[in-house]
Amino acid sequence: MSSLTSSQAAAAFRTAIVPAAGLGTRFLPTTKSVPKELLPVVDTPGIELVASEAAEAGADRLVVVTAPDKRSVIEYFRPQPELEATLEARDKRQLLRKVRRGPELITAESAIQDKALGLGHAVACAESNLDEDEDAVAVLLPDDLVYPESADETGVLSRMSEIRDRYGGSVLCAFDIPPEQTTSYGVFNVSDTDEPDVKRVHGMVEKPAPAEAPSNLAAAGRYLLDRGIFDALRRIEPGAGGELQLTDAVALLIAEGHPVHVVVHRGTRHDLGNPGGFLKAAVDFALRDSEYGTDLREWLGERLNRS
Repeated sequence: MSSLTSSQAAAAFRTAIVPAAGLGTRFLPTTKSVPKELLPVVDTPGIELVASEAAEAGADRLVVVTAPDKRSVIEYFRPQPELEATLEARDKRQLLRKVRRGPELITAESAIQDKALGLGHAVACAESNLDEDEDAVAVLLPDDLVYPESADETGVLSRMSEIRDRYGGSVLCAFDIPPEQTTSYGVFNVSDTDEPDVKRVHGMVEKPAPAEAPSNLAAAGRYLLDRGIFDALRRIEPGAGGELQLTDAVALLIAEGHPVHVVVHRGTRHDLGNPGGFLKAAVDFALRDSEYGTDLREWLGERLNRS
């Protein structure tokens, strides 16, 4: 297990891993040809929103773990000179800025996951993409879209970086759920720190009954992990279906004395992993949009009154 000074920990987070090798079965038939990560939330693909969050928190490299036939996710972050030249010639400045936004946001590269063997396996596939001096890595699940309530608030990943700077080790994201929903999530066993929304993690229980849940804090798809996670992934045993679970590797680090904390996210969270959650995200983003928000709000009011 690595031991970091505060300054080293703050400087270590440069790479964000995004596991994106799944088939997107809940969005079939669309995902026969369009990766789920490229489906637009209003006019911006979910993968760009996640990349923007990573870049805002300090990442300069995005490693997208993809299946061999999903390279179009990476291509999204490549410049498109012909398209840009056409837009520029037609004086479509606003569209040109949108087209250039992804490639200018962050440097993206791929890691190939040949077989879907779990989230832990996907993260492990990206180990060779890291530089030797990187002592921490972020993992962002593209199905989870998290952001603060207002533009002047710090994003949760930035807050997680601050907590790692203070406590070292690994930092995860959690959100409060009603007791009746614990059967749908991994729930943290925690103790308090001197900060209300920062907890020390002692373990996790997968989908417990409400009476058996150690807390109401459920895992969200954001991790800031010590480099030691890759060694732990090599030492855990595969579970059902031969899959390696990231939570099992985190549990191993906890058992070996590695500090793990969670930051409780109090902002907005949307689940882009299913059409219903995706629609909610699209409506939420559209309502906040200066171009679409007013008309959409009026239409929704009229439409709901007819229901």
